[in-house]
Amino acid sequence: MYYITAPLIGGVIGYITNYIAIKMLFRPHTAKYVLGMKVPFTPGIIPKEKGRIAEAIGGAISQNLMNHEVLNRYLLSDDMTAKVRHAVQSLIDKQKQNPETVAEFLRHYISEEELRTITGSVNAELTSQMHSKLADSELGKNVAHLVVSHTVEKMKRMNPIDVLGGLTFGLSGLKAVAAKIAGASLWDRFFTLLQTPAENLLARHINGMLQKNGPEIVSKMVGNEVETFINTPVRQLLAGKDEQLSQVVKTIETVYRTVISDHLPRILESIDISKIVRDRINEMSMDETEKIIFEVMDKELKAIVWLGALLGLLMGCLNLLIR
Repeated sequence: MYYITAPLIGGVIGYITNYIAIKMLFRPHTAKYVLGMKVPFTPGIIPKEKGRIAEAIGGAISQNLMNHEVLNRYLLSDDMTAKVRHAVQSLIDKQKQNPETVAEFLRHYISEEELRTITGSVNAELTSQMHSKLADSELGKNVAHLVVSHTVEKMKRMNPIDVLGGLTFGLSGLKAVAAKIAGASLWDRFFTLLQTPAENLLARHINGMLQKNGPEIVSKMVGNEVETFINTPVRQLLAGKDEQLSQVVKTIETVYRTVISDHLPRILESIDISKIVRDRINEMSMDETEKIIFEVMDKELKAIVWLGALLGLLMGCLNLLIR
């Protein structure tokens, strides 16, 4: 019996001591006092050193796991960029068959009120920009110049006798004047002198009309176009645009590479991964921390307990041999 019980007792002692040692890593969660004196080894090692552990883990993750070199190498790998390209292409292929209107599609991601706000803002911005262009005095001048120039050139090619003769209802005196104008080549000079005043007069009328009625006209026109756009089926918008969509995929991939290459360091600096990890660990209760560690290392911790039992058993056997 002695030769059986001695190794068994050693094994039980090894099992219990390792089990207690593992529990003491986490428990008690707070310091315990007896007669005003702090009980040794309370709180457990992890609760006692939680702040230092959080600092160490945060620094290790930030410096070794989530640093610029590691993330840059992973995010710009051929496998990762292929996934990005495939994801964009899959989205486009799906939307090419999407019967929803643009408005219905957007409602999956934004509310009806936000959609109205966006369309209203687009309408107002386009209206403002277009009206500012239309209200530009140069527009009236340009339009007037084109109209008057075209009219003058057309009039110059006409016979002055026919023109003035028709206007005077056949009065012989004015017909004679028309004949002299034609003979003296004054017809062209007459319209050349008339062109500038006519352009200025027409330009003033055009600009006045645009300033007075432009906002209403433009707003109605833009509003109709925006309304038509958001009520157009997505697949209709994408139909027949395979070349442009292929370019979109390439552009998005280029933008992705540029963002990772040029902006990732600044993004990581602004995020401060070390602080996020440290703060999150410190925010967690010890119950949460203990649960997470046991979920991750349950097999390993149990193996340590049973290893203690095995070592205790071996020590008991060794003790028998020594005796």
